[in-house]
Amino acid sequence: MNVPFVDFSEQYQAIKDEIDVGLKAVFEKGNFILGEEEKAFESEFAQFCDTKYAVGVNSGTDALYLALGALNIGVGDEVIIPSYTFIATALCISYTGAKPVFVDIEDETYNIDPAQLEGLINDKTKAIIPVHLYGQPANMDEINAIAQKHDIAVIEDACQAHGATFEGKKTGSLGDIGCFSFYPTKSLGAFGDGGIVVTNSDKISQKIQMLRDYGRKGRYEHKIKGYNSRLDTVQAVILSAKLKRLDQWNGMRASHATRYCELLKDVEGITIPQIKDNRTHVFQTFAVRVSNRDQICGEMKDKGIGVLIHYPIPIHLQDAYADLGYKRGDFPVSEEIAGEILSLPMFPHMTGDQIKYVCQTLKQLCAQKQKV
Repeated sequence: MNVPFVDFSEQYQAIKDEIDVGLKAVFEKGNFILGEEEKAFESEFAQFCDTKYAVGVNSGTDALYLALGALNIGVGDEVIIPSYTFIATALCISYTGAKPVFVDIEDETYNIDPAQLEGLINDKTKAIIPVHLYGQPANMDEINAIAQKHDIAVIEDACQAHGATFEGKKTGSLGDIGCFSFYPTKSLGAFGDGGIVVTNSDKISQKIQMLRDYGRKGRYEHKIKGYNSRLDTVQAVILSAKLKRLDQWNGMRASHATRYCELLKDVEGITIPQIKDNRTHVFQTFAVRVSNRDQICGEMKDKGIGVLIHYPIPIHLQDAYADLGYKRGDFPVSEEIAGEILSLPMFPHMTGDQIKYVCQTLKQLCAQKQKV
């Protein structure tokens, strides 16, 4: 049996008729950039996140970058982020001229460890960016309390957590600004690149609207130095159709995750995800920890299973950030997890047989390694 890491075919069939109509209307009107459908999607997504405003941009990376820009973060400033995440979280800080400051993660959730934040905060610290990794929110109560104590901003990197909740509140509404990616593999994915920023601040919303569109208010009235970072109307039509089904699809992912956990529970050599009681996990990625990860990853692929590794090298050990002077051993939890994590196939329309085959294969391979 072949099990792809992700399969979009069933999703496409579910929205095909709706997007055919929507795209035809866009093509006929020719409103490809910031058209009325894009503005409608912004309103829909803000409502989904329980925020007042949403501003569509061209990627999750730009969402983070423009969020920092809206807060006037730049040269001489510092922003704290987890060492274990996709490098875009750090790059958006570097683009501003500010310095990313890394912190280790929790062993259970793989999210930023709030207990280690206080020692990193100084007069240069302007923001914390917690990443809701793999689809489970970080501990926002503790993070927000620390941020408020030191009067610094909280920017949620919710690029993997569309629809997840913490204490009953949606990601994106938990900090000062929330940033999402619509990269095709996300739970809410476009047919290309895309992103969005959500906030309850009218001032921040207006600033990001200008930053994404050449810094202008009128057609040729440029108030600030801005960028070209807009969500295409075509992508908004697709995202709007998918958003209507996102809660259902997240529920399907959660059901698959429950089945995965049932089949892999208490298997020697495998650590399944741990979900905190006060939050929901949308399983953008279903990641387990296994010993002999690299070898097992290759053998799983040989058996037709599309597994991936997110992420094998923590950012503090990436060559791109060697100039910051971090070394191996600085963030032991991040480094340990980076060497063990294995992402299993996960998409809403997986079948029970596919999940069973993935689990049987993984258990067999782990059992063989235990005997060696």
